[in-house]
Amino acid sequence: MKGNIVTITLNGREFKLIGTAHVSRDSIEEVRNIICEEKPDMVCVELDQGRYNAIAKNDNWEKLNLSKVFREGKGFLLIANLVLSGFQRRLGNELGVKPGEEMKVAVETAQELGLPYTLCDREVQTTLRRAWARCSLWSKSKLLATLLASAFSTDKLSEQEIENLKNKNELEGMMGELAEYLPGVKTTLIDERDQYLASKIWTSTPQEPNKRIVAVVGAGHLQGMKAHLEKLNEGEETADVSELDKIPKPGFFSKAARFIIPVIIVSLLAAGFIKAGGDTGVSMIMQWILWNGSLAALGAAIALAHPLAILVSFVGAPITTLSPFIGVGILSGLVQAALRKPRVSDVQSIMEDTASIKGVYRNRITKALLVFFFSSLGSSIASFVLIPRLAGMLAG
Repeated sequence: MKGNIVTITLNGREFKLIGTAHVSRDSIEEVRNIICEEKPDMVCVELDQGRYNAIAKNDNWEKLNLSKVFREGKGFLLIANLVLSGFQRRLGNELGVKPGEEMKVAVETAQELGLPYTLCDREVQTTLRRAWARCSLWSKSKLLATLLASAFSTDKLSEQEIENLKNKNELEGMMGELAEYLPGVKTTLIDERDQYLASKIWTSTPQEPNKRIVAVVGAGHLQGMKAHLEKLNEGEETADVSELDKIPKPGFFSKAARFIIPVIIVSLLAAGFIKAGGDTGVSMIMQWILWNGSLAALGAAIALAHPLAILVSFVGAPITTLSPFIGVGILSGLVQAALRKPRVSDVQSIMEDTASIKGVYRNRITKALLVFFFSSLGSSIASFVLIPRLAGMLAG
């Protein structure tokens, strides 16, 4: 059997797992042919309802409330989601294939043949939020840097290189690199979903012997899913994956980290007045305001923000840095979104626009996210630069 197809029989049920590359033309034809030939008792697809709607009905972005995203502190999550989608879309455009088309074809083929089907993946926002919660600040920075570098890279993959991604050796190498570079992300995006997909397939398909199930999943999940299905069959693992649908609560140190920088800054500024006198204290405050405000405003300017959003970044950064509950990016992003409200055309073209830097700057949704990101980045850089500088002024 081909390396990207795994067939196992468990308790009289036959599971045929088809491993695909999400921008592969061959995967689309393979999925359609196998379902037509097998006519299984159930077709399982690695999609959740939201992603299926986005692929099949393109209605996901019409429901986007950008102001709500900023108010709820989900700006970075939306950026990660968009950049990843943009990277897949760019690859698909190069090869003439829409990302996830093989999953859509699996559902459509099942519908045409009158076969039952089920969407077995975890809701994508849950996956992203769990991955984000597992990341340290350093890991979050590496993740965003990797996604941005991938999205705007000029390197092109050939169709053969895409097909090679379904090979075991290629996948093992990629998984090993991901585990070493971002272990928390690999655990959430791959390992947890291996278990989640296997459990949903196990419980949502006919339980009687002699039933045949075809599951269409990313090739990177094949071996992990096979192992989990075998454990489920042997009773070594429970099929209850409700814990994997929960967002981990921040630990003590994660909660405390939000207060550490404001406490350090306030302490340094107060010590400037108490220990070094009024002139030094005022000088420290002025440096704090000018550096923090200027770098946040510079970040907003790099994003080509509205002048008022740049001003809000300058005024807001020195204040919000002292608050553990709100960042300057939320304020600048809200102002940008209010003054340059997203148009219908921005919603309709967002996936195409995220495949290029020019498109990102042109689209009002992604431009507001850029303002959020770069003003936040500028303020963060200012904080890390100024804390030792203020301490040096105090010591001198």
